[in-house]
Amino acid sequence: MSDNPFRALWTQKGHQLCTGHWEITYLELPIELPFERRASDMETWGIYSFIYEDDPDYAEGLPEEEWIVANIEWLQILFEEFNIPFDKAHLKYFYQAINPEDWRCGSCGGCL
Repeated sequence: MSDNPFRALWTQKGHQLCTGHWEITYLELPIELPFERRASDMETWGIYSFIYEDDPDYAEGLPEEEWIVANIEWLQILFEEFNIPFDKAHLKYFYQAINPEDWRCGSCGGCL
């Protein structure tokens, strides 16, 4: 079991990723993302090609530290709203929870 207090799930799998939304909890309590973030990818780093899943040439997004800096404003508001400690460890935990569930338009091949 992970020590990460966040759990993240992108609700859609398979060939219709773009129809899903984020379900994120902190200490098993649901947190609600800002409207513009609820049903879109999070731009975290990964290889999102459904054909070339292991090819780093298809990597995109921001690595953890860069992503935190780029998103710090809305994260601070979110963390304050849900009484989440606003420190480096919790920011990293948040990224680490969403990153494995992140996706990109076209990464499933459903619209091709």
